Amino acid sequence: MADSISRRTLFAAALSGFPFARALTSAAQITSKDSRANLALELRTQAAIRQSKRRPSSMETNGDEDLEPRGIASYRKGLPRNQFGEVDKAAYAALIVALTSQHHADFERIPRGGGRKHSNPQGAFTYHLEGGDAHTFDIPPAPSIRSEASAWDMSELYWQALCRDVPFSGYGSSAIVAEAAKHLGSTTARVFRGPSEAHCRGPYVSQFLLKPIPYGSAKMAQLYSTPVPESDFMTAPTEWSQIQAGMPSWREATYDPKPRYIRNGRDLSEYVHYDFPYQPYLNAALILINSGPHSILNCNQFKSDNNIYRYSTIQDGFVTFGPAEVTDWLGRVTTAALKAAWFQKWSVHRRIRPEELGGLVHSSRTGTRRCDLHESLTTSRSVDAVFSRTGSYLLPQAYPEGSPLHPSYPSGHAAIAGACSVVLKACFDGAMLLPGCVEPSLDGLSLAPCTDYSPTIGDEIDKLAFNVAMGRNWAGIHYRSDADAGIRLGEDVAISILQDLACTYTENFKGLAFRRFDGTEVQITPRGEVIEA
Repeated sequence: MADSISRRTLFAAALSGFPFARALTSAAQITSKDSRANLALELRTQAAIRQSKRRPSSMETNGDEDLEPRGIASYRKGLPRNQFGEVDKAAYAALIVALTSQHHADFERIPRGGGRKHSNPQGAFTYHLEGGDAHTFDIPPAPSIRSEASAWDMSELYWQALCRDVPFSGYGSSAIVAEAAKHLGSTTARVFRGPSEAHCRGPYVSQFLLKPIPYGSAKMAQLYSTPVPESDFMTAPTEWSQIQAGMPSWREATYDPKPRYIRNGRDLSEYVHYDFPYQPYLNAALILINSGPHSILNCNQFKSDNNIYRYSTIQDGFVTFGPAEVTDWLGRVTTAALKAAWFQKWSVHRRIRPEELGGLVHSSRTGTRRCDLHESLTTSRSVDAVFSRTGSYLLPQAYPEGSPLHPSYPSGHAAIAGACSVVLKACFDGAMLLPGCVEPSLDGLSLAPCTDYSPTIGDEIDKLAFNVAMGRNWAGIHYRSDADAGIRLGEDVAISILQDLACTYTENFKGLAFRRFDGTEVQITPRGEVIEA
């Protein structure tokens, strides 16, 4: 730009230690002819240039789509199929044509097997103007249906279906949970929990799913409607086949007339059935913002140590470094994380949903059709236990409609979880302890103090992220590997957005710092540099 600040002047100011936006302002004082509009353009240009240097996604897959000509190893829900669940080849080819051309008209030509519509495949190709492009984030290939990793993933889901109605606090005395833990190489204290020691301490459910939510001038108890025990679906082959073809469910869950606190896998799966995308993380932010001794206007209790207004006696944060910012950021990273997840789902992996894989298990065990699955899955004790309860080898579903009509890998809920957890940990002090912890009663009708549990805020945010991602697994519509990849992907997306936003401040701040889900420490400098250790 002819009338922009010189690069030399800009970088000299930036190297002085100022945040990037303040460097622009300082340089503008030297070259006063520059208007704020040009400074804003310079700021956006620099962010765009940095993000444009990201490498495209590798798009490496597990190869299932190419190795199985019948189309049974890839996502195919909602497409026309034969009586054996094998997808119509012309219909699947039409899907691939649309995903390749990216033309709206081609998507409108994809055949449907029933009344339900495909879930926004064109969302895989939209652009985003903050952070990295959705097509530049990588996740590893999903486990193949032939692999031992996939067999473990699926076995865990069969056990979760069997354990849905067992209260989390009653795991120690449950025979079915003990059997599941033994088969999965775990213990009743650790089974179905997250990967770190912190995830295995205290109640299964995060405090942010239990504590009352400050909402304006009210406080909302986290009591939720939940289906009655044994409300499982798609255990009969005829029902399963029709739902897989895209027919709307004609059955409905029977709901408990009493709302309850989340106390078991069925409750948790129902929480993530109708939630809006960043609901649990907005609730967590509201709990943290309003947990001080007085009100939102003077509560500094949980602000990040990098928040420059934490110890100020003159100013407080609101538009920047305050409640308006954190609640806005949660929505910003959510949409971007979903765009990255949708690209991986539709354009790269097209992973088969657990309910579809359950159909292959059923076909293999009944001899209807030969399917090349890992032996440890088809002979799993969990599969036999489900057959003893339901009369089929299909994976029991918590939702009448089963999964939404988009591929499995990665989990969209998990991608949002990873992205929003980064925002929460960047805005609040992850090392501080969360007081006043509670635990639901066995029947979920009340809360009791949990006096021997004092987690850090960072650990409890991670537990929340895992709970939400795992809630979809409790429903039977995602695998643990979907959750693992989704959380990591969401974190990467949020970090790239915070890179851009960190450059917008004129305050003297040290940058953003937090710990990733896997324990990696991350720092984003005021100039948008990311340092991981």
